[in-house]
Amino acid sequence: MTAGMPDGVSGGGEGVVVKICGITSATDALLAVGMGADAVGFIFAPSPRQMAPGAVADIVKVLPHGILAVGVFRDEAPRRVVEITHQARLHAVQLHGRESAEDTRWIRDRVGTTIKAFPAGHPAVERFENYGADYLLIDGANPGSGEVFDWRLAEGVANPGRLIVSGGLGPANVGQAIRRLRPWGVDVASGVESSPGVKDPGKLRDFLAAAREASAALAGAGGTTPAADSALGGHRRAELFDWQRE
Repeated sequence: MTAGMPDGVSGGGEGVVVKICGITSATDALLAVGMGADAVGFIFAPSPRQMAPGAVADIVKVLPHGILAVGVFRDEAPRRVVEITHQARLHAVQLHGRESAEDTRWIRDRVGTTIKAFPAGHPAVERFENYGADYLLIDGANPGSGEVFDWRLAEGVANPGRLIVSGGLGPANVGQAIRRLRPWGVDVASGVESSPGVKDPGKLRDFLAAAREASAALAGAGGTTPAADSALGGHRRAELFDWQRE
């Protein structure tokens, strides 16, 4: 079992974990996992892809064994995060806002596997260990723009075996991101959609194929991906994340 993973969740086995986020229907969830996704994400923050806990619980019930179901929250009250996580029968949470280290640790103690997200270059990335999260997700400095951040900002910020890369990923560049950063996982929402909250079968297929090809190439060249190696003061402009895009 992958380190930090809940019981029964395989988390990608011998390759980079691929998470398809912004799932809004059982059809898209099953399409994603049928094409090889390891994890699916459900948005509980304001977004065109926002879901209700009960609807997510119904989708999670039909997921194959071993698929990681992740709830994505942004600046939600910690008790509410825990409540929704249990109600929706999720395996993990992703905290994508300005949650404090104290609140993140409190949530981690009650829900298990926790991903803490930061924009690339954020000063708090250097204090990631204080948050007590299992995985660090690096997103673009201007999340939601669809632009790829400078991947140098994700190099050396954490053990690659705990790093998830997001921000502007799509079929054309996910392989390059994997070869460059060798992360534990990659995360995509709008990059595999035909419209907000609706996944595109062709883009999903191409994204997953590119991710697997890059992961296999690393292993074939004598390298391994981290997933294989691990035992498994002013007003800020409002940020739009990949899963909030219209």
